[in-house]
Amino acid sequence: MEIGVMLDRLDRGAISGRLRSGRASRPHAQELPGAPRREPRPAAVLVPMFRYLEAWHLLFIRRTEYPGDHHSGQVAFPGGQWEPGDADAAATALREAREEIGLDPRRVVVLGELQPLHTVSNYLVTPVVGEIPWPLALRPDPSEVARVFGIPLAWLGDAAHRRVLTWPAPDHPEAREVVFYDEFDQELLWGVSAHITVDFLARLTRA
Repeated sequence: MEIGVMLDRLDRGAISGRLRSGRASRPHAQELPGAPRREPRPAAVLVPMFRYLEAWHLLFIRRTEYPGDHHSGQVAFPGGQWEPGDADAAATALREAREEIGLDPRRVVVLGELQPLHTVSNYLVTPVVGEIPWPLALRPDPSEVARVFGIPLAWLGDAAHRRVLTWPAPDHPEAREVVFYDEFDQELLWGVSAHITVDFLARLTRA
């Protein structure tokens, strides 16, 4: 069966079950393998899924650009750093999604979590997968988010649309393998968010 057809046939229960059964034995993955062990700052992102035209989509944001901020202008999932008062990773992800795009946490059905990722910027990011209704009125904070958009899960699952490159350069001290997707609707998904996307797809397609 074509991977896109298989992905779109999954229902909420099947997705939640595959997230539970696919938990990795390692405590987390590292964006830069072999990097010195430092105590990372906990963070979480929400990986929002929605059904549109009988197909699954993932919701992304493009961050507002600021001079000198190398993360600004990038495609990402809504999320951020853990704050005192957040009970767990899901609480962090839902709070950040509310602050960044005006997503009411009550409209999110949390389906599970992916393996945390220790990033080069020293965050331990836990991706939290949640289903949201669609269409849905959102209120992006323009100081943080320039655009909110969706990409079909079937398109993301087609390996022909992505490649792994050594980035920033082979001789750079932080050289690492980074996933880059082709542009979709003039948006470029790469880096940590692409890594999370590929990990999610692996969970969904694992027999």
